[in-house]
Amino acid sequence: MTRSGPRLKREFEIDIDNLSHEGRGVGRLDGKTVFVAGALVGERVRVQQTARNRHFDEAKTLEVLAASPDRVEPSCPHFGVCSGCVLQHLASHRQIEAKQRTLTDNLLRIGHVAPETLLPALSVDAWGYRRKGRFSVRYVEKKGGVLVGFRETDPRFVAQLHECHTVVPAVSALILPLTELIGGMQAKREIAQVEFIKGDGPVALVFRNLVTLCAEDMSRLAAFGDARYAQIFLQPGGVQSVFPIREDYPALGFDLAKYGIRFEFKPLDFIQVNASLNAAMIDRAIALLQPSSEDVVLDLFCGLGNFTLPLAKSAGEVIGVEGDHGLVARAQENARKNGIGNAQFFAADLTQDISSQLWKTQRFTKLLLDPPRTGAIEVLQQMNLDGIHRIVYVSCHPASLARDAAYLVQERGYRLVQVGAMDMFPQTAHVEAIAVFEAV
Repeated sequence: MTRSGPRLKREFEIDIDNLSHEGRGVGRLDGKTVFVAGALVGERVRVQQTARNRHFDEAKTLEVLAASPDRVEPSCPHFGVCSGCVLQHLASHRQIEAKQRTLTDNLLRIGHVAPETLLPALSVDAWGYRRKGRFSVRYVEKKGGVLVGFRETDPRFVAQLHECHTVVPAVSALILPLTELIGGMQAKREIAQVEFIKGDGPVALVFRNLVTLCAEDMSRLAAFGDARYAQIFLQPGGVQSVFPIREDYPALGFDLAKYGIRFEFKPLDFIQVNASLNAAMIDRAIALLQPSSEDVVLDLFCGLGNFTLPLAKSAGEVIGVEGDHGLVARAQENARKNGIGNAQFFAADLTQDISSQLWKTQRFTKLLLDPPRTGAIEVLQQMNLDGIHRIVYVSCHPASLARDAAYLVQERGYRLVQVGAMDMFPQTAHVEAIAVFEAV
């Protein structure tokens, strides 16, 4: 049980000897582990305790008494208040090294497996990379009106942002105008969030409106979109309720120029948030999977076909499976519009029983997995892996990758040949990875 409160405000000094998987410094005081926000390995810091637990305590840095040579000045003025980033004070090249260690630590500690080869970490843009996300919105009269931003480190509050250095510049430039726009709306208390997504064209903004908007507010939104080169959507209910305020918006999309493929998507669809890293990740996945015209490749958790369609350029046939029916429909349409005839898509919940799925009866030679944070254990346990001699696993959570790697190695007879971290979310502690398994 974790406790917090005024009586925990004691201050003390501590030496930091490690970095946690969440990006906090780790030290020990009187034999008890202390996790310290804002501290780096090798530093001595003065801290204030913020929470206590039977097994560990938590604290925040008040003063750096002896700094790490890897400490840098945070780029964003909101760092330390906004929870969007936790590692801006650590040099970018050290961040990816820390993520590589987190990956290998998880594999050893959770999965009891180690790769034969460690791939070089994949890292591209450190700033201005995030093209999809969600700003919280809250009307707080005591703070001068509307707040638009990510959550604060205390998630009860919304950070009052003026800029953000991790989102793409076109989105960062909209933060203050959005604050002014919503602050002038009659429904300013009933706008809960604004989701953003950007392909190669305009930014799309989805306003979560808890009440029907009046004509004046609708006019304000339309004028804002015209002036800011943005497509405006409203979401009065669930995901299926999203609609554009104008019917003549062009389709949202982005190009993968190397493969001659264009992906079109809807404003709430999942796309990889870092466009440059996504392109590099696709290249690496294909190089590691080594598809040929003789291969029938299965792509599980395929989404819009992010890997499926590029793979179809060199594989004999590719089958993509995804649980979201809307994404499957868009993947099929993307294949058609790109003239790709050797890719098929199926809708299936891969966390449930798939015994009745027709695609499951097909024989595959290679497998690509790109599961959510929960991993792929449910579908792997149901798959006939006979004949699949190579698996490429793209992971967004090292702990679930470690668990699934243990299953593939210890239960299904595969070798963990290669693994490496990928910095999809620089300045954060989030770790993406790619792993290669080969049949023994």
